[in-house]
Amino acid sequence: MKRKISILTVCVMLLAIITTGFSQTRFQAGLNLKLGFPQSEFKENVDNVGIGGAGHFGYNIPQSPFYVGAGMGFIIYGSDTREEPFSTTIPDVYVDVTTTNSIFNGHLLFRVQPQEGFLRPYLDGMLGFNYLSTSTEIKDQHSWGEDDEIASTTNQDDFASSYGGGGGLMIQVYEGFTENNSLYEIFVDIGIKYLKGGEAEYLKEGSITRKNNKVFYDLNKSTTDLLNFHIGASINF
Repeated sequence: MKRKISILTVCVMLLAIITTGFSQTRFQAGLNLKLGFPQSEFKENVDNVGIGGAGHFGYNIPQSPFYVGAGMGFIIYGSDTREEPFSTTIPDVYVDVTTTNSIFNGHLLFRVQPQEGFLRPYLDGMLGFNYLSTSTEIKDQHSWGEDDEIASTTNQDDFASSYGGGGGLMIQVYEGFTENNSLYEIFVDIGIKYLKGGEAEYLKEGSITRKNNKVFYDLNKSTTDLLNFHIGASINF
């Protein structure tokens, strides 16, 4: 049944592409809010839903429904803040110590999408990497910006390959022309992607313990598959 649905989806996409003309725009850019859900082995170690953002930029090959470009994104899948004395010699001054687990990824993007219409579905193929890291920073308790960071360190980081695909729907909300009479179009963008991530070593919440002024890391190692949902805005120009 799932296979039949997939074939039907592809056929609908191809039909939309064949029966649609080509627009005057050449580039596409977008920014999205995204949720990342660990999958497979990664899910066994990390049960948090990651929250972050993503962006992409693509070039429409003239007189075709194809885009080539690149995308970048990040999610934070765990964060913990605790209060600690500034030092053993200054126990009456406290600072905030925050440990953050995150994933940054970058991908080459291959997209097929009709170039005209109020509703524009698309299919994506992606090839790139995941960068998993855990960092700890110390800040003044009354700080509000990065300038008040006292110190920071990367506790653990690793790279893994990443590839996959997905699809989505762009809904046009505005169309206009610049002073140079160039067309631009603004869309709401909703989509889903499944990314197969290679093996990496990483930390999760509770993986760092402290005893007798020493730090111990409980490393996890697995594939790093992610299911991403996103919503945001895109512009064709």
